Amino acid sequence: MVKIGMVIGGRYEIQQLIGTGGMSDVYRAKDNKLNRNVAVKVLKQEFSENRDFVAKFRREAEAAANLMHPNIVTVYDVGEDSGISYIVMELVDGYTLKQYIEKKSRLSITECISIAIPIASGIQAAHNNGIIHRDIKPQNVIISKEGNVKVTDFGIAKTTTSNTISSNVMGSVHYTSPEQARGGFSDEKSDIYSLGITLFEMVTGRVPFNGDTTVAIAIKHIQEDMPSPRNFVEDIPVSIEQIILKCTQKSPDRRYQNMGEVIEDLKKAYISPDENFVKIDTYEKNSVTITNMDPIYRRERKENQESEKRADKEKVRINKNRSDLELPRNVKNSEDSEKQNPVRDNRKPVSRNDKNQGPVKKNPSKNQVQKPNPNKTQGPKNQNQQKAQVSNKNNVPVKNYNQNKKSPAPNKKKSNPNADRIKTVVICAFAVAIGILVLILLGNALGIFSEKEDKKQFVTIPTVSRMVSSEARKYLENYNFEVEEEYELSDDVAPNRVIRTEPSAGNNVEKGSKVIMYISMEKDGSLVPDVTGMSEAEATARMENEGYHVEKVLEKSETVPKGNVISQTPEGGTSANGSKNVTLVISDGSAKEKTKMPDLIGKTEEEARSLVASVGMTVTGVMEVYSDTVEVGLVCGQSYTAGSVVKEGSEVTLKLSLGPEPRYYSCNILVQAPEGYSGGTASIVLKTADGTELFNEITSVFPFNINLSQIYAVSKGIVEIRYTIMVEEQVVDENGNVISQMVPKENTFSYEVEFQ
Repeated sequence: MVKIGMVIGGRYEIQQLIGTGGMSDVYRAKDNKLNRNVAVKVLKQEFSENRDFVAKFRREAEAAANLMHPNIVTVYDVGEDSGISYIVMELVDGYTLKQYIEKKSRLSITECISIAIPIASGIQAAHNNGIIHRDIKPQNVIISKEGNVKVTDFGIAKTTTSNTISSNVMGSVHYTSPEQARGGFSDEKSDIYSLGITLFEMVTGRVPFNGDTTVAIAIKHIQEDMPSPRNFVEDIPVSIEQIILKCTQKSPDRRYQNMGEVIEDLKKAYISPDENFVKIDTYEKNSVTITNMDPIYRRERKENQESEKRADKEKVRINKNRSDLELPRNVKNSEDSEKQNPVRDNRKPVSRNDKNQGPVKKNPSKNQVQKPNPNKTQGPKNQNQQKAQVSNKNNVPVKNYNQNKKSPAPNKKKSNPNADRIKTVVICAFAVAIGILVLILLGNALGIFSEKEDKKQFVTIPTVSRMVSSEARKYLENYNFEVEEEYELSDDVAPNRVIRTEPSAGNNVEKGSKVIMYISMEKDGSLVPDVTGMSEAEATARMENEGYHVEKVLEKSETVPKGNVISQTPEGGTSANGSKNVTLVISDGSAKEKTKMPDLIGKTEEEARSLVASVGMTVTGVMEVYSDTVEVGLVCGQSYTAGSVVKEGSEVTLKLSLGPEPRYYSCNILVQAPEGYSGGTASIVLKTADGTELFNEITSVFPFNINLSQIYAVSKGIVEIRYTIMVEEQVVDENGNVISQMVPKENTFSYEVEFQ
């Protein structure tokens, strides 16, 4: 068992417990060999005898040992001492990103981007070395007091020689990717998903999915649509919203493909936050990933494929129609052209009952055409004659006029020029009609003749059943539907979730149409949450999570800070009675005049109070804090930043300096023999400037080592050595003579030392 003060590995002196996790504890320690402070992660006692846990613990060190990057916590050493497995790492003096989010509720967009880019850079460095972290979350990101961002805890990381790895190990469920939740493939894009969830929490102050059990949360990652962060904080820029949504796509192929792409878009968002430049793919690129998709996306992919097939069939139908309506390029084609397209090149409309091919008046007897006799001059029909019997689209039989010269028509010698001209006119008229028809079809396809129809746009009602009502409303409103809500009891659908829509999902309706959502209500009624006094973002998120549709009204207030809820309708704690509409009255600040906050840093308390009163404000609180830069007793902090615009009558809190914060120091020095020491015993004392003794021992051996730790709030000390020396003195002997002799005398030698 690890105790404060013990030394591990012969060099790491344990000083203080600074953190604890599921399988390990982290201690602040001093490396006595290199004289530096380090962090030592020690595997907990209950896991130290489990080979799997020990192997996993060692894997973390192996995964991170070769990663040298400014945004990754450096691993110095790994080892085992008396059954204690430990990893020695760089000590980062700061706090986790989770603690920072909890302290500030949610972060500004500038802070989010400034923190997200270093996180992505550190993860990118790991990916470039073939290491997937697989447990990215705010708890595993440390921000130093200097503002440096570092990724730590590669506890379930794994090296891989291929693009993907398969494992059933799952990290923190609130941040795990769908493929990890299913126990499927985990690759770089799994870390990208977790980074997207972390970004979501930074900008909203909450995680997107919650549940009573880890299994319930994991199922939500797999099945439920990712809510937009704008559902909880309306002023999030569109670029940040789209970056988060692209990172957290259910299908890995729709996410960013590497951390470099994420960093590039984050940098763009920092410069142009309101520009919508993020492109989210709507198709999968990797068949390996597709096989592990959840049922929702398999169904969506199947619908897309069926839609594409229908589009392909429509193209084939249109092309076929156009082909049927195409005019012959040359009536007198060669035989080779006939073989390529015999029907299209040999069209000529004639009457089905017309048995005459020439004028009847001039020679009635000869114009009576008889059926050709196959045994006489006209032989078997050639290929072109057979093709001439093919009917066109309008069921008008066509006759081939490109017959082979060896089989001339029976009446060729006696053809009438007038009949030929009539045939030519008929052909031209038919060609013109076909041309007009083709133009009409093309015009309709291009929208030239359908201006009235273009004004009406039709959309398909999406499926929102079993979605949370607030998310379903926003989802439908994104399609420009006018949404109305109706509530009814349901035995199958959980309260505040959509039962069905009217018209039902899948129907094509005009854009902007009204859609009624039928929402499941509590059987015994429900009480409206009380959000009075909460911030606007917190109150909105609370209400929408309970399924309420929120409307907001701004109102001036002298008592409620700007942005907080003054009141609500219906009031908190009252029965909802089936209604899911609530109105929040938000404070728009005081109507009083505003003034600028003076700079109080470095002033005495009296001076600060006088300055505050001169601008119409009052000091209502004074607290003492440590400060390394401001002298004791002077103002080192104020509740409003100097130069900021505040309302008259505002209350100000002052912070007075207590001086530098006391720290624990250590002293490890070698005391050399003092001048004039010739042997014998010596007393060595280490004390503070005020005389408090820290160490006191007698020795006769030099050099002498003083090794102390846990010296509180004292950075310097005084070493004092008391010893005996022999000095020559003039003395008078018994006879009255003056003689010289060596006599012992106590001597003191002291000097100042600095503690570490």
